[in-house]
Amino acid sequence: MDKKIGFIGCGKMAQAIIGGMLKSGIARPDDIVASARTESTLAYVKNTYDIEVTLDNKRAAEQADFLFLAVKPDVHMEVIEEISGSVSEDAIIITIAAGISLAFLQSAFGREIKAIRSMPNTPSLVGEGMSALAASRQVTEKERLEAAELFESFGKAEFIEEKLMDSIPAISGSSPAYVYMFIEALADGGVLQGLPRETSYRLAAQAVLGAAKMVLETGKHPGELKDQVCTPGGATIEAVAELEKQGFRSSVISAMHSCTDKSRQLAKKQAE
Repeated sequence: MDKKIGFIGCGKMAQAIIGGMLKSGIARPDDIVASARTESTLAYVKNTYDIEVTLDNKRAAEQADFLFLAVKPDVHMEVIEEISGSVSEDAIIITIAAGISLAFLQSAFGREIKAIRSMPNTPSLVGEGMSALAASRQVTEKERLEAAELFESFGKAEFIEEKLMDSIPAISGSSPAYVYMFIEALADGGVLQGLPRETSYRLAAQAVLGAAKMVLETGKHPGELKDQVCTPGGATIEAVAELEKQGFRSSVISAMHSCTDKSRQLAKKQAE
């Protein structure tokens, strides 16, 4: 892709996206410029990805065809006020922060802009990210496809209605954290039964990876796949019954509800 990609902020999520883009080959190091607040972050990013780095947000903004605002929600207004005059009219502004709406971006810039609200996740670093996208009306179909191509370079991407964006952190943005906890719990169970710790992590992680691929590649309902593992009177159905008794599903749904509530609170705070 013959586009300059800029990042304002270069924390873990931005690094995951940069790493995914470079690994996929959709962008070269020369195509990317990133700014950050500290020399230490810039030194790490430069050493790791060999991209252009700067302490000057305006310098990153003025070069970008696609500009990622990779900063915390409460810093967006400050950053936008700083860079607004440096962003070209054709640049596409992409926020990756929870709670930042397209309306907020338009208002903050004080003019009509091409904006995309996104929610990627950290598995982008290994090319298995899941990103939800919502675009402002100013973004053309061609630009939507280009944006999708960027995000699909490090996983999968899907455009949705913006009104659904507050539900995304719970199901794909934050959910890797729940999965890591699940893998850790599986490994702890393996250690309890005498397996070495590192072996337990490998077994658990590969089992989760394989199960996820079964859902995506077979197209079968997760319940059907679960039933295929549960033989009558067997060990698996015994484990499933215990998980149900302990509120496994309801705990996950409750956690997602809390995550969504927080996302909506952030969105409301930014709109005030």
